[in-house]
Amino acid sequence: MSFRIRAAVDSDLQHLYEMAKLTGGGFTNLPPDRRALTAKLERSHAAFARTGDGVEDELFVLVLENTQTGEVRGTCQIFTQVGQSWPFYSYRIGTLTQHSKELKRTFRADMLTLATDLEGASEVGGLFLHPGERAGGLGLLLARSRYLFIKAHRARFADRVLAELRGIIDEAGGSPFWDGLAGRFFGMNFQDADQFNAINGHQFIADLMPKHPIYTAMLSESARAAIGLPHPSGRAAMRMLENEGFAFENYIDIFDGGPTMTAKTDSVRAIADAREARVARVADDGGVASLVASGTLGDFRCAFGDVRVGEDGVGVGVTEGCAGSLGIGLGDAVLHVPRL
Repeated sequence: MSFRIRAAVDSDLQHLYEMAKLTGGGFTNLPPDRRALTAKLERSHAAFARTGDGVEDELFVLVLENTQTGEVRGTCQIFTQVGQSWPFYSYRIGTLTQHSKELKRTFRADMLTLATDLEGASEVGGLFLHPGERAGGLGLLLARSRYLFIKAHRARFADRVLAELRGIIDEAGGSPFWDGLAGRFFGMNFQDADQFNAINGHQFIADLMPKHPIYTAMLSESARAAIGLPHPSGRAAMRMLENEGFAFENYIDIFDGGPTMTAKTDSVRAIADAREARVARVADDGGVASLVASGTLGDFRCAFGDVRVGEDGVGVGVTEGCAGSLGIGLGDAVLHVPRL
């Protein structure tokens, strides 16, 4: 089967809605709500339509399409600058050290402090792959295509990029971290708060969340154990982020306690290693297994393909299947990066 990444369009709404119902909760960027998904698509259309440079508060929604059937089997999102419409809150994990001369002991207490340190960064998120397609590296295609999109439109993105990983969710769809901390102040369970946030944004956090630091020792054991841990289904995503150069710098999600990974945009491996070239040959004669991207904005496409770099270092050969998926031919410009 052949798959490609492309810009989301209105007719993808039903596919997105069906995938959103499979996420199992705690997936704020892909809520199972048609109105919220429609608003995302409208915002994405506006971002694809703007041709000017400069960082603004925008959202790009991409989808994974089976080119043989036309079915959408995955999606991912890129936010150009978080924290512009409403504050982007995180908990920052810190340590308070105190010493008692009388007891001859030093006490160290871990604390969670509400912070907006990450405001202004770009964000890669909303990645979801249909359970029926979790083989063949399609998750990698979804994840790395976002970096090639950023590379192709570098002036539209910030110098820092983050990725939030979903935290621990129990079998009932609840969050131990939420129950042990924020849930005590909001009078609603995790599912209700998560849905409200996905549809209405973070402002209610600013209205109700206590602003003073929280000593983790005061939380339940289950809440403490969830701090900074990804959902089991997100462990592979965390490894992929680490391979790209992202690191956990003690920021966690305020809802489920999942880790927030950060990196300098130009240091992300796929962005730093991507190369521009012109197609000089279309043939199935081998090469390096790669991601290949073409086009800009709404015409952006990305797919797997073998790339053979020519002796001049400028022209490349690509496989016929890749060229067909991207709709490219001789002389067309592409970005390519090894698949890993």
